[in-house]
Amino acid sequence: MGKVLSDEQIRQYHEQGFVSPIDVISEYEAGLYLKRFQEAEHNHPEMAHPHKRNNIHLSYKCLDELAHHPVVLDAVEDIIGPDFALWATVLFCKEPSSPHYVSWHQDATYMGMSSAEFVTPWLALTSSNPATGCMQMIPGSHLSEIFDHEDTYAEDNILTRGQVVKNVDETHAVDLILKPGQMSLHHGKVVHGSRPNTSKSRRIGFAMQSFMPPNIKQLVGKNLWLNMRGTNVRENSIALHRPAHDLDPVAASDRALADANLDDILYLGATQKRGF
Repeated sequence: MGKVLSDEQIRQYHEQGFVSPIDVISEYEAGLYLKRFQEAEHNHPEMAHPHKRNNIHLSYKCLDELAHHPVVLDAVEDIIGPDFALWATVLFCKEPSSPHYVSWHQDATYMGMSSAEFVTPWLALTSSNPATGCMQMIPGSHLSEIFDHEDTYAEDNILTRGQVVKNVDETHAVDLILKPGQMSLHHGKVVHGSRPNTSKSRRIGFAMQSFMPPNIKQLVGKNLWLNMRGTNVRENSIALHRPAHDLDPVAASDRALADANLDDILYLGATQKRGF
């Protein structure tokens, strides 16, 4: 039995590559965080839009708090142990009745890490279900190696390169249905994606991508980390700073560095760059 996860949930993660749902905060608390996010988004829209969605936890204090929530960190510890750091975050907003989707892919494909044994919590700030375009997972796909990905740059595909794994058997796909305040955890190699939001409500998910133990090394780009729990000694690494408040200038400088570094990593060898 872990701090948050049951033995069955831990087993499911290792066997299927994901576990969901996990209660983090109540729906009421999620509503408060959503309100804070929307206020920050309204006041500083230049810091949160489709082409400025990475590392937003370094700009908005409310998302920094969620990334450091003890339930999130305890669940991560149940999977990868007591020592880990956060690599980056991504805010996934799907507007009502929008065509945007996420193709079948594996997170570890372009992250430039020495191992894919890392975990990503995905926290829902609004309802995430088939109508709003929830994530779908292919159980057990993390037990294979990295599959070939084709860069499509498809207009409505919101992945950086529009990368896609071909010939996925979608009959095995599992919908990860989350209420506001719940999260899922998924492995760096599990094949997953999501369909468009056909509802009249906005779908907002906060992906902490990803928490990594200190034995995982950055092989491409600068070595940037936000230390989260335990001991994380990495050679030639740069420690990022938490924002003390929205648009904290120290953390804002870190975000600029981290965003540029992420671009260099994710678009390495790409034929074009779309800016997200």
